[in-house]
Amino acid sequence: MADLNDLLAIRSDPEVMRFIGAGQPHAKDQVRDALEHILSVWKQHGFGRWAIIHKPDKKLIGWCGLAFLDKTEEIEIGYGIAKEYWGRGLTTEAAAATIRYGFEELKLSRIVAVAMPENIASRRIMEKIGMRYEKTGHWYEEELVYYVISQDEYEPGAGLYDVIKHLM
Repeated sequence: MADLNDLLAIRSDPEVMRFIGAGQPHAKDQVRDALEHILSVWKQHGFGRWAIIHKPDKKLIGWCGLAFLDKTEEIEIGYGIAKEYWGRGLTTEAAAATIRYGFEELKLSRIVAVAMPENIASRRIMEKIGMRYEKTGHWYEEELVYYVISQDEYEPGAGLYDVIKHLM
């Protein structure tokens, strides 16, 4: 919970939240609820979202990690980053590290991702980390594109673990 105010600064930005959830910025109670959920998923399943920390200034700038895809048993990767850090490749680096962790440590057989069709930046990240478009479907009460990468498509060694830390 020590990250609550830093996470609030990110999740209250309308541009950051445009393609996440209902597409609306979050209030402090919503961020607190989200953070509590992230922590409970870690306790229950042994995986979840991490904080993305900008190493030069040790500042929380976003999140990335694994969770269950809406109403399924599939594991999805999800991420978000503060607007001032967009376009630097940091989300791609964190996503690659997350994929690596999922396959090498958790021994997952596949990882999926969903995004709004118009979220070109997120789709590019998915493609850069080796995911491929498979279909369009309905999750989180939205029509979303669905990307996948399987263990046999994964290239071992991709991503750096030290760009992410446990969100606590």
